Amino acid sequence: MFRLNKFYRVKEKATYVQLICKNRNSSRTVTCRPGLGGAIVPRSCDHVPQPGEEPCPIDPWIVVPERSKNVDQQTLTLQENPEDVPTGELPRNMLLLVDRHLVQTIVPGTRLTIMGIYSIFQAANSSTNHKGAVTVRQPYIRIVGMEETNEASSRGPATSTQEEVNIKVILNVVNLKIFIPTLLHLFPLCHDLCICINCREFKKIASNQDACKDMCSTIAPSIFGHDDVKKAVACLLFGGARKNLPDGVKLRGDINVLLLGDPSTAKSQAAPIAVYTSGKGSSAAGLTASVVRDSSSREFYLEGAIVLFTWRVAIHEAMKQQTISIAKAGITTVLNSRTSVLAAANPPSGRYDDLKTAQDNFDLRTTILSRFDLIFIVKDVSLYDQDKIIASHIIKVHSSAQAASGDIRASKEENWLKRYIQYCRSECDPHLSEAACAKLQSDYVDIRREMRQQANETGEAAAIPITAMQLEAIIRLNESLAKMKFYLRMCFRSHVATESDVTEALRLFKVCTMDAACSGINQHIHITPDMANDIKQAENQIKRRLGIGNHISERSLIDDLTRMGMNESMVRRAILIMHQRGEVECQRERHIIVRKV
Repeated sequence: MFRLNKFYRVKEKATYVQLICKNRNSSRTVTCRPGLGGAIVPRSCDHVPQPGEEPCPIDPWIVVPERSKNVDQQTLTLQENPEDVPTGELPRNMLLLVDRHLVQTIVPGTRLTIMGIYSIFQAANSSTNHKGAVTVRQPYIRIVGMEETNEASSRGPATSTQEEVNIKVILNVVNLKIFIPTLLHLFPLCHDLCICINCREFKKIASNQDACKDMCSTIAPSIFGHDDVKKAVACLLFGGARKNLPDGVKLRGDINVLLLGDPSTAKSQAAPIAVYTSGKGSSAAGLTASVVRDSSSREFYLEGAIVLFTWRVAIHEAMKQQTISIAKAGITTVLNSRTSVLAAANPPSGRYDDLKTAQDNFDLRTTILSRFDLIFIVKDVSLYDQDKIIASHIIKVHSSAQAASGDIRASKEENWLKRYIQYCRSECDPHLSEAACAKLQSDYVDIRREMRQQANETGEAAAIPITAMQLEAIIRLNESLAKMKFYLRMCFRSHVATESDVTEALRLFKVCTMDAACSGINQHIHITPDMANDIKQAENQIKRRLGIGNHISERSLIDDLTRMGMNESMVRRAILIMHQRGEVECQRERHIIVRKV
């Protein structure tokens, strides 16, 4: 099993060509060799000249395109899986060729099991004048069948896809005895019947009250906890509803999620990676859409995963307008990038520091943060009971990994979830009810008022601005949750997002983005007079306990003040406020406190 690395644009390949003599108007049909092979055009005409008649010159034949037959053909590049590459070696690549109905059926990053014919061809850029070049050929594989696989099913026995199983069931029920050419005409009928079978199955499963919970638990089952993060990833997979306004403006339906926090908190394992790109491990041409010349046609074409960070500006267009503007090598065009972004990052200091403001912990411009619908702060909190449960879960995962390698039950669950998401994204187009719109409007106004009050009390704007973009983000979350529930009637596109969907979307938005906006040292707002008095007393005791230029362990300082009868939370708030004023400095990941003034 290998992984699809990239694919090229679709071309037209002739199966046979019609030739006509430009002198005698005689015609003939020449069959083309399959794959990358061409047609052998004769150098002379078949016409036998009569006495005194001038013979046809050399190469009299011209191709008549409208009388020739063509099929779609596409070239792919297959790459060895990273886990199968020997140490210190580069992954091997193989050129693939697909045609007809196999064209444009897979995307880069897909793991495939293929069946084909091993063939060779002479590369167009090879020099025939070079000594020995006549005997050099490039290998490739003509694909006659392929199956998409995943990591779980690749370790287990081969199984048929759900579409193949459904077609087999249909043929057994109808008891058809037909030849293969006749079966090709039944594919549209089989496809419609497969959709009906899947629809009944989806309705039966979605009727369960815990259907949403089961779907979220299926995502990254090896990760313990992070229930809200898993639900956010599920919403990202289902997506909202893309809208085309009458004036031509298009509103995106894809959801973007940012996971930011401490290392070793399973941020990168929240979703499998299809095509991995990073700023430090890739060139600029690999990260952005670059212009490349085709080796065979010598034409320019564009390739690249997505326009990523180029001084933190280029990703703006891809995440908001979902387009990529290119002006390179004489090509000026706008590409579509209708995709979701699931980003994972660490703070500049490596760990999330509560003694810093949210702006210092993020180190990202507000123009980028506003384009993320959900922003999670993932912290590594040291609690005895929680650490014990996490350690038990990790040990269980490692001990049962080998035993579960041959079990295909997980693979079937993943295939079911993929088909369910694909069907929901294509058939379900929910909209908000009147009650949901009223609740959403009221809560959005309250959130804006709270953020304005916080800005007035702290004297600085929030790190994550709450604007109309966040209102659209909550609407997309509502639509995604409505798709996830999937209580379908006969009319698919009349599905309505209810008030309960708005409540859950607002809860998810508040526990991630709102908490991230109020995180860090700004959490000391909304202090009552009694709390302010306690904090003032704690500050005086800290100054009396710690002289200027001296240092002390944070834990020791807190223990000393709590033994004096002070509240630990008030002591921590006092340390945060003094750090904000620059009176103390925290070192060694907040373990040591140094008095400055």
